[in-house]
Amino acid sequence: MRYLYTLAMFLVTPLLVLRLLARGVRSRPYHRRWPERFGFFDPPGFSGSLWVHAVSVGEVNAAEPLIKALRRDYPNAPLVVTTVTPTGTARVQQLFGDSVFHVYLPYDLPYAVGRFLKKVRPRLALIVETEIWPNLYHACRKRGIPLMIVNARLSERSLRGYKPLRGLLRSALRCVHLIAAQSRTDAARYRLLGADPQQVLVTGNMKFDMPIPGGAVAEGATMREHWGPRRPVWMAASTHEGEELAALEAHLQVLKRLPDALLLLAPRHPERFKLVEHAVRSLGFTVATRGLEGVPSASHQVFVIDAMGQLMPFFAASDLAFVGGSLVPIGGHNVLEPAALSVPVLVGPHTFNFEEITRSLIEQGGAERVADAERLGPAVLKLLLDAAERGRMGQAAQEVFERERGAVQRVMQLVDALLQE
Repeated sequence: MRYLYTLAMFLVTPLLVLRLLARGVRSRPYHRRWPERFGFFDPPGFSGSLWVHAVSVGEVNAAEPLIKALRRDYPNAPLVVTTVTPTGTARVQQLFGDSVFHVYLPYDLPYAVGRFLKKVRPRLALIVETEIWPNLYHACRKRGIPLMIVNARLSERSLRGYKPLRGLLRSALRCVHLIAAQSRTDAARYRLLGADPQQVLVTGNMKFDMPIPGGAVAEGATMREHWGPRRPVWMAASTHEGEELAALEAHLQVLKRLPDALLLLAPRHPERFKLVEHAVRSLGFTVATRGLEGVPSASHQVFVIDAMGQLMPFFAASDLAFVGGSLVPIGGHNVLEPAALSVPVLVGPHTFNFEEITRSLIEQGGAERVADAERLGPAVLKLLLDAAERGRMGQAAQEVFERERGAVQRVMQLVDALLQE
């Protein structure tokens, strides 16, 4: 099956290149560093590296505390971080600069994978969340490189999608030394996919260990003073196409009752920043952006956060947060960032990417689910009018966040054991 898979990969490679071209029309960084996607880059000149792969922004954020722990405990080991998307690349550079060696993960073609491994010469491979590449995994086993999937998650939807390839994926997973799953449910799904039950452990979600940026709360308080400390403020974070309109329609309902309310709107993808800004203006809102005005003033009704990796101060400045990717079938995004700052959370019906975290927050009273876009406005207005309920929800959310911390320490214990072997 792997030979057939490899043949299919070769056949679809021209389509992958065309996809990069198409994406580059909207986001120019997709046009850069193409050779790396085929394993062509200047060798960094080291060996015995620790390699962490994180697909995009969300996975990089999840890996941040782990990468910092690796730097702390293995200061002499070179660190390699790979991503797939330019936004993930930008986040790596923002967080770590030149302290890690970044390169794009090559396509899962045998020669590309071989070139990559020969140049970075890893001592250990750590794959974050859900990335199963058969040729890459077999190449690691062939070269004796221990491989771990950390913060491993597998949604019911992904499990169903993998079903036709279960034999191929079972073979790939048997190349993995350890799978450190986020939850018992994720562990069970990996076993169903074909992982060796003895190699699947539950270590928890590393996103609970994410650091709260120093000064985020103080910066949030400063922003509130600038735009009016008593203004009702809510945030729609990591939104996708269709969700910005839902948030703006909800904000219109809020403004009817609270005319000085402010919406902080943070689209998920940089290529949509300008499009979202134009949409807000076309609907007649007074709008400011992070790129131009920096922070909104008392006269602005909507503030578009057209910047990556800068949400925490805005969460800290908000009375409540709606986390996007959940009104549309994307699967939701990280609800822990507002929870860590004691901010009540709203989500839509589609949260399968953060299934157990979201369920835990809802069950403990730190989050609420809205059934559809039409119910977002009433839910936001209800919470903005009830300070006591917001306080109770915020405290519950923060308690869940604190209770679940410690996954990075458990993963590091497994890393230490593998490296000693």
